[in-house]
This record gives sequence, C-alpha cells and structure tokens, in this order.
Amino acid sequence: MAVIEVSDMTKEFQLGQFHTLKTGVQNLMRRVSGRPVEGPRLFQALQDIGFSVEAGEVVGVIGSNGAGKSTLLKILSGITTPTRGTARVNGRVAPLIEVGAGLHHELTGRENIFLNASILGVSHRRIEKLVDPILEFAEIKPFADTPVKKYSSGMKVRLGFAIATNIEADILIVDEVLAVGDIAFQRKCFDKMEDLILKQKKTVLLVSHNIRQVQRICTRVLLFEGGRLIADGPTQEVCQTFFEKSDQEIYDREAAHGGGFQIVNGFELLSLSMHSPDGRRLTRVRVNEPVNIRIHYRNTDALDQPKFGIGVHTSDFLYLTTYDSRHEIQMETVEPGEHEAVCHITRLPFTPGVYSLRLGVSSGGVEKTIFYGENLLNFQVVGEERFRNVAGSEGLILLDAKWQQLA
Repeated sequence: MAVIEVSDMTKEFQLGQFHTLKTGVQNLMRRVSGRPVEGPRLFQALQDIGFSVEAGEVVGVIGSNGAGKSTLLKILSGITTPTRGTARVNGRVAPLIEVGAGLHHELTGRENIFLNASILGVSHRRIEKLVDPILEFAEIKPFADTPVKKYSSGMKVRLGFAIATNIEADILIVDEVLAVGDIAFQRKCFDKMEDLILKQKKTVLLVSHNIRQVQRICTRVLLFEGGRLIADGPTQEVCQTFFEKSDQEIYDREAAHGGGFQIVNGFELLSLSMHSPDGRRLTRVRVNEPVNIRIHYRNTDALDQPKFGIGVHTSDFLYLTTYDSRHEIQMETVEPGEHEAVCHITRLPFTPGVYSLRLGVSSGGVEKTIFYGENLLNFQVVGEERFRNVAGSEGLILLDAKWQQLA
C-alpha cells in the first residue's frame, strides 16, 4: 500500500517583489496604453514530479544544492502546497526538516512534546509515558521546563529528533539532521533509525548529502537535478549515477577553462582516471580487484624530482589511505610537455560503497607542493556474492583474512 503518492507535481516561487499598489497602477496604465503587462517572474523549484512510496520503504533523496529536495519534503510535511499536481500522504507524519521546525519557541521543551504529540493524535496518557524517554534521549532533561527559545540549535535538533522518533508516527521525514551533536549522539541517532527501520518497519524519507549515510540506511534512492526527478531505483545504482554526473560536471567546468584543471605553479592536471589492468576505463570496481590510477598532466616548467601521491576518501571526506610514488620510484627532472604517471593497485580492499580520489604533486629536493586537489574522481566499489551484505555495514576496509573452525 502506497503511503506517499506524488503525481505531476510542480512548485513555483515568485522572484523579486510581490504585487503592490504601485505595480498594480503601472500595469493598469500599460493596459490602457496598449503596452504589454509585466507578469511576475517565476522559479520552478519542482517540475512535474511523480513517484510513490510503499509502507515500510526507506527512501533516500539526493542531488546537488538547489535540486528541489528540501522543497519536496516541505510539501510532504504540509508546510507548503504544490502549485500544480497532487501530493497525498496517508498516515501520521513526523518531519525533521530544519532546526526548530515544529517547535514553539515560547513553550518549554516539555510543553513542546505535549503539543507535537497531541497534533499527531497521541493520547494524553500515552504522551505522559513518552516525556521522560524523549527528554533522556535528547539529553536535555535538566532544561525540560526552560523555554525552547533559550535552547542552542543543537538542543533544538536533538529535541526535534527525539520527539519525531518516539511519538509513533507512521512516516518519518528527515532532512540532514543525523549529523547533529557529538559522535556519541550521532551513534544514538543511527541506532534509533535502524530500530525504526528494521524492527518497527517505519516509512522513512531521508535527504542527505552524505552518500555513505544514504547507502547505509536506504534501500531505494530518488535523484533530483534542477527540480526534476531524473532517477529512481536501487541505492547503489542511483548513487553511482549521481557521482558520474558530478564527475562530468567537474570535467565540463574545467574544459570550459581550457580543457583541463586549473594550471597551478606550471602544472595542469588534464585527467585523473581509473582503469582495469587491460586498459578499460572504470567507474565501478569489484571488491579486491586490481586497478590502475592514471594521472595525465602537462607541465610548462621542468619538474625537479616530482613526487605524486594519491589518497582515497569517503563521500563525507573521511580519509582512508594515501600512497606516495616515493615508495616505488625516484623520478629525475621531467621536461615541459604532456606526461602520464600510473599507480598500480594490486587489490582494492574497500567495502562496497562510493569513494573519491585526491591527488597531491610536489617537486624539488626540498619538497614544494605544486598541485593538490580533493574529490577529483568518484568511483563505486561493488561486492562479490560473498560480500552482498557488506554494503553499508560497519567499517570501510575488508581484511584479507579467512575463518576456520578448529573444533
């Protein structure tokens, strides 16, 4: 049964000034004189969107800034309405879409719990049983009777998350709030989400720029671009589509400035690519497979003993490893021109997911950095049959190990 149904939905916002008496008189004079009337300038935040979500589904919503993700969640939360089309939600919705959303700042934390739960139809007796668990989860029990307007932004988000995840709503709508607080509280948030998803089978819509988070929690992903829904499918496939488009945007942007990356200190990165041992260009790599990283560059000045270093990080910039050419070769002077350096990786030991490459280049006996870039190439690691349940699990590195039962 579909609990969310969106059909041919468009949302427009007016740009510039709204209609005033002055603009009304000006338009009247234009009509009288036969001149064209200036209409309002409109911006389409969402364009002809359509999808449905079944009960118990956990759906990620991803896309670049300005793609329309937050606007979609505000419509589904009832904060705003579509300009055209329909958005039907069947069930109680608990939105977590921005700091302080749904909280009355003049009321205390305790009063806000009663207010939000009452709006969702929770009985007074049931709310009384939920108050202490909510306050304890949010770690604000000493401030329960303090007005929310005196809370820090972190306290507000923690309270909002605790209310939304404890008041037995049917649908949870989350917009970039799982990274609030310290590491211990983030861990609590993930544990709570996993309980809602795996045990309570709640329906969840999650917007996040943290692709690792989306891969860990979601079984399906919607990809938005420029207000349009351009992909809807399994998590790994849609995340890979997103990163391929991001890569293309990077290269298109650099090509518009001369065909390569920006020239720095006489060094220009023309391309950074990943290949199989037989030369095929890759965007997906299987767990533990060998790959070659090719660095195609141009230098306008001679490079004295250049050194290349590659690094791998997750989509949320957790650095995993680096490797330096000094471990293998000692380069002499590289004359001006186009050149290529290759790093041969005998096996890629990462768990399934999306990762990015960074590159650093230095030269000279006393090392001087002449180029450094992060997030230069995105790639996806996919699992073999025995790793099919690894994606999104704890940890990022696969040990080269085997289990044996001795007795």
